[in-house]
Amino acid sequence: MKPWKRKGDKLFADIDKQEAAVLRGLVSQIDDMLRARVEETPQDELAELTGIRTGPTSSPDDPILSRLLPDFHRLDDDNPSKEDLDSAAMLRSLHEPGLLDVKVGVAAVVLGTCPTHGGEVRLSLEQADAWLSALNDVRLALGTAIEVTDDMPEELPDDDPRSPHLAVYHWLTWVQESLVQALSED
Repeated sequence: MKPWKRKGDKLFADIDKQEAAVLRGLVSQIDDMLRARVEETPQDELAELTGIRTGPTSSPDDPILSRLLPDFHRLDDDNPSKEDLDSAAMLRSLHEPGLLDVKVGVAAVVLGTCPTHGGEVRLSLEQADAWLSALNDVRLALGTAIEVTDDMPEELPDDDPRSPHLAVYHWLTWVQESLVQALSED
């Protein structure tokens, strides 16, 4: 993939077939995980009557989903109070459905604008923002899965099973940085 370029209110990049397949595959996996979380949402009769959607009250068990859907209220890890636990549950129930909508929506934008077999990607400014958000979600998920840390080396030994995934992580970082740079051009 060549760096993103901006012309007026449009952004352009060429993506090859393999890059498109990797990006679409990763975004699809995140989308599937998020949609499964939506399906797990308990039915709420009051929500159906009022139109106010509610979501789960507890964090996802999966570490990747937990990273994508963090707690809305930080708890004292050593000794959370009942009020803090109740507050965290209530905030999650109220805000997670909206966060899921946004994350599923940005994934749909990427899947709708990234050519299946590679080629030119053309984005509006709004679509570019969606790409940035979706790329961030994929990077968070992949970074969690391969346990990326600040002190992790740029490359891992070839016999480390995380090595190819780290290369993809770095590529996604570059795609995101390139898009940010193109967006900041006048």
